Amino acid sequence: MKMPWKKIEEKVSKAGKLISLSFGGKAVFTPRQYDKLAEESYQKNAVAYRAISEIGKCAASVPFLLFKGEGAKREEIDSHVLLDLLERPNPLQGRGSFIKSIVAFLLIAGNSYIERVGPRFGPPKELWPKRPDRMKVIAGEFGVPKAYEYSVGGQTVEWRVSPTKGLSNILHIKAFHPLDDWYGMSAIEAAAFAIDQHNEAGKWNMSRLQNDARPSGALIVDPKSATGLDDDQYARLKADIELKYSGSGNAGLPLLLEGGLDWKEMGLSAVDMDWIDGKHSSAREIAMVLGMPAQMLGIPGDNTHRNMEEARLWLWEQTIIPLLEMLLGELNWWLTPLFGENLSLAFDLDEVPALITRRHQLWDKVNSSDFLKVDEKREATGYEPLEDDLGDVVLVAKKNRVLGEEDDTNEDGLAPGEKDDDKEDEEKPLKGKPNGKGDDDAAANSK
Repeated sequence: MKMPWKKIEEKVSKAGKLISLSFGGKAVFTPRQYDKLAEESYQKNAVAYRAISEIGKCAASVPFLLFKGEGAKREEIDSHVLLDLLERPNPLQGRGSFIKSIVAFLLIAGNSYIERVGPRFGPPKELWPKRPDRMKVIAGEFGVPKAYEYSVGGQTVEWRVSPTKGLSNILHIKAFHPLDDWYGMSAIEAAAFAIDQHNEAGKWNMSRLQNDARPSGALIVDPKSATGLDDDQYARLKADIELKYSGSGNAGLPLLLEGGLDWKEMGLSAVDMDWIDGKHSSAREIAMVLGMPAQMLGIPGDNTHRNMEEARLWLWEQTIIPLLEMLLGELNWWLTPLFGENLSLAFDLDEVPALITRRHQLWDKVNSSDFLKVDEKREATGYEPLEDDLGDVVLVAKKNRVLGEEDDTNEDGLAPGEKDDDKEDEEKPLKGKPNGKGDDDAAANSK
């Protein structure tokens, strides 16, 4: 008799058991506060907000494609319930809003969760993104999660996970984390110091504006004219300064002092602290961590791209397309098989304006090659092969003749019986002119 768990033990990683020794059956909490990361980055930092929003917006602009079959038998499906589901994943979100939220959660938290809702057996009817801070991973016994728990307002919902396939009604997309087996690492966590520096620079600037844009100073009492201020005088003077001389609305007003008081400026100026350069340096570091070219965010400095077109192309090739491929791989494993066999999702990158330059370069390179068959050229540029093996030939550059056919053209590259129209025009005399000469030549000959 075969034991039902024997097959499971043979399939799972031996190290997975060691990972689960300390956490088996227990909730594994996120190693940092998601709400703080989201607040300090997306809600309070203009650079992080703009970078995350731009990446999410670009990723959400690419439409889905659906194919059936593999290799030469791969065919595109124009209409399907899976495409309808992705176009409207749930009653509150369309495709753009859904994809943007998935990407934003992944960048901010390092984790993104999708719930599929529908019948127990069969394709889902809805897809919902889930907030990462509300989701907990329940560690399993074989190195894969045992379940996922989602808690809101004191109530908890649990989704079980298959110990053999790791499948569940929850899809967990996570970034790489070098020190955590269950959760991904946030890009914001890596940029935390730069974000804090940038935020503090903004607070410092606001404080300067609220204090007449002047350095901090001190009121000094002349010991020759007064013995000092008592508590009531000190409180009244402080309140009077805050009311009448602080804030951008009171900037430039003269400070009236009496009783032997003198104002002494203290602290360093903005130039001495190199404040602006420091703020721009922090902004560039934030953009770099999130995979966003600094010049696309309007950050001055050592821009590495010659123009905006090149920066936009870099953004797509280095940041957005890898994110889309990561999402695509997860969806083709978790969602697509529920709608039938041999189905696969893809993104239609031909609709991306920023990649037009690359496509033109590819087309020119493929078209100029004289060793590829016509069908191979069509496949390289995303087109289907021709019918009846018409594309199973190689065209060479000279008049696009088929490779292997006898070249019966003359020295001018013309086939037998073919006329050179340009040469005939050169030899043909002008109508109404003797020997094709002009009026001046004809007049001279008559004389």
